[in-house]
Amino acid sequence: SVPADASNPNSVVVSVLNISATLGSQAVLPCKSYRMVWTQDRLNDRQRVVHWDVYSNYYGDNKMERLCDMYSAGGQRVYSSYNRGRIFMPQNAFTDGNFSLVIKDVAESDEGTYSCNLHHHYCHLYETVKIQLAITKKAEDANQYWDGEKPVIVALEGSTVMLPCVNRNHIWTERHSEEEQQVVHWDRQPPGVPHDRADRLIDLYASGERRSYGPLFIRQKMNITDTAFALGDFSLRISELESADEGTYSCHLHHHYCGLHERRIYQVSVTEPVREKKVVNLTTHNIAPAIGNYGFPFPLPSDPNVVRGHNVINVIIPESRVHFFQQLGYILATLLLFVVVLIIVVLITRKRRQRGYEYNVKKYGEKDVNLKEFTVDTTDLSQYKSEDIRLDYKNNILKEKAEQARSFPAKNIDLDK
Repeated sequence: SVPADASNPNSVVVSVLNISATLGSQAVLPCKSYRMVWTQDRLNDRQRVVHWDVYSNYYGDNKMERLCDMYSAGGQRVYSSYNRGRIFMPQNAFTDGNFSLVIKDVAESDEGTYSCNLHHHYCHLYETVKIQLAITKKAEDANQYWDGEKPVIVALEGSTVMLPCVNRNHIWTERHSEEEQQVVHWDRQPPGVPHDRADRLIDLYASGERRSYGPLFIRQKMNITDTAFALGDFSLRISELESADEGTYSCHLHHHYCGLHERRIYQVSVTEPVREKKVVNLTTHNIAPAIGNYGFPFPLPSDPNVVRGHNVINVIIPESRVHFFQQLGYILATLLLFVVVLIIVVLITRKRRQRGYEYNVKKYGEKDVNLKEFTVDTTDLSQYKSEDIRLDYKNNILKEKAEQARSFPAKNIDLDK
């Protein structure tokens, strides 16, 4: 068992459940306790009782016999006339918590295993104390000891013996007002929030008092029935589930009188609703189907004399994650192909640029042409040097041009030599 919270150290976690519901549906968090009757006690103390039994084989029949019982609101009842006035319990047993059995004038027929049984029907609590009684005729043999399972009393025959049964727990000795001591409350922890910071949703008391917390829409969608204490069913119903409703819910049951402190935990998750498959029906009436080229049945060519009915095609469109992954694969393959083509184009472009650079280097690396290496034939120009050309010029510009032509005669360069 795990402590539920610091304020109730005796509270224990009795169950942890995972609940998954679809979006928009209603979720029921089951919180039921049939350990006790969660209702107002109209009989009050009559639900507490103690009775003594004895298991004896003195007569060789090994039988269990009821000796006496007593209710908290009533008197004692002794079942055998032989034992009346000889065995009894204290009258203030349910006040003092002492339920010991007194046997007067014990005899060998009183030997056996005695059991003191305490029953609290309201709280569903049962406790039993066993004692072994043996009879001896020698006073020095009278003794009490523990045999490892139960106390053993060896009593002298004819004496008075008391079989101890003491329980002073408050549920056996006190009256109570259960309406004030029964309460159930629901808490909710959003994801990532610790238990000590949980939000309180509902408090419900056996008296009928109800307290709801949080915004109005939360109080309207989360509720428990008004008959919770009468039926012992404290289940929480959440309508119109949303993703924001996910989290950890806890149901706390407290019955302070009976000493009951229980906690139940629920992990709630909300899932998307499953989409229904789309179905289109194709049914052909009064027409015998024929098999086409692809093996798909289709009706024969229409005949004006034949009355045809409606056609319905059964097409099941699967909608699953496999479909999504196929489409995603196609997209990724296309992107990969585009990247490969882009890389090839870049490589080809870079190669062509490198070739162009090599051509320019070779071109600029060639040897410059030196005109001095070529022989110039000037024999045909020599005759013009000695000639004295005398011209009349109309202006000074023409005269300058003529002088420049005489001072720098043109040279004929034979490149084939």
